[in-house]
Amino acid sequence: MQVRDFIKHLKNGDRPPLTLILGEEQALREQAQQAIANMIPEDQKAMNFGRYDMHQTPVGVALDDATSMPFFGDYREVVIDAPYFLTGEKSTDKIDHDLAGLQAYFENPVPSTMMVLVAPYKKLDERKRLTKALKKSALIVDAAPLDERAARMALAQIFKQHKVSIEAPALDTLVQRTNGQYSIMMGEVRKLLTYASDGSPLTVAAVSALVPKQLNDRVFDLVTDVLRKHAADALALYRDLLAQREEPIRLNALMLGQFRLLLQVKLLAQKGYGQGNIATTLKAHPYRVKLALRQVDRLPYQQLAQAYSGLVDTETAMKTGTIDKELAFELFMLKYTGQSAAGHRGHRRESNAVR
Repeated sequence: MQVRDFIKHLKNGDRPPLTLILGEEQALREQAQQAIANMIPEDQKAMNFGRYDMHQTPVGVALDDATSMPFFGDYREVVIDAPYFLTGEKSTDKIDHDLAGLQAYFENPVPSTMMVLVAPYKKLDERKRLTKALKKSALIVDAAPLDERAARMALAQIFKQHKVSIEAPALDTLVQRTNGQYSIMMGEVRKLLTYASDGSPLTVAAVSALVPKQLNDRVFDLVTDVLRKHAADALALYRDLLAQREEPIRLNALMLGQFRLLLQVKLLAQKGYGQGNIATTLKAHPYRVKLALRQVDRLPYQQLAQAYSGLVDTETAMKTGTIDKELAFELFMLKYTGQSAAGHRGHRRESNAVR
């Protein structure tokens, strides 16, 4: 069941005794959990609502709560966070979980309790008896990451509900600045709704002013300048990032990661893989793959490999201390674009003199 359908389900008065919220999309998990929390009146929550993190609390404590009668209310809610024992994950926590007791509860849940397991995982270990017992009895709510299209539709619906007008290019800007990630978008929505509360439409200018570019997004711009061999733009952006106290080694590592993705996407695209298959194969966000495909469309593989190799050499030079860290990228850029290092140093002296 999708989260939006689950919320409607609850608003209609349905109270599933056992619910599994499964998926890596934080915003969707939070929406589902908020809807569940709203089922208990505020004056009853202190006595009839419990939340337990399985990395900190034995599941037996949650079971004791779940099997207790509601106190001055009709229902009790028990939320179990991070049930890692349903996955193949090995935990270093030395907590003794009563998994046999939990399985028995799954097989016979208490009708007056709403037990909710919040599993921020891609999948569970289907081989475990505990998982099988849970899936047999629970209402399963899908909180898997949304693709770009679904995220756009969800955001458009939110703006519509609040009677806020957002221009199509402005929505594009929001998607770009959040790398198409729904949870990050939702983190910006309140700010945008507040801005538009006086009836102002959300324009590209408004979104650009309110939603800052993330570091990865700025590194994407830097990589684009490198690929286009726009040395002046690349160096200006790089120096701006340094002025914001970003570490040269970290910036180089982020660029390496981006070029690695570009190389992988280029190779898979040449083999006939589509965007979806590439994202699945590389376990990368579909939006990142979409942007990468645009970047490598007309670029020869050798040019990408040359840039990647140059950044590897730059990282080695940085880590071994054979070159000034802040100067390393500038030298890489000059070499990659075929410019003269001597000429560049003269230009820098002239620029400093003007300052």
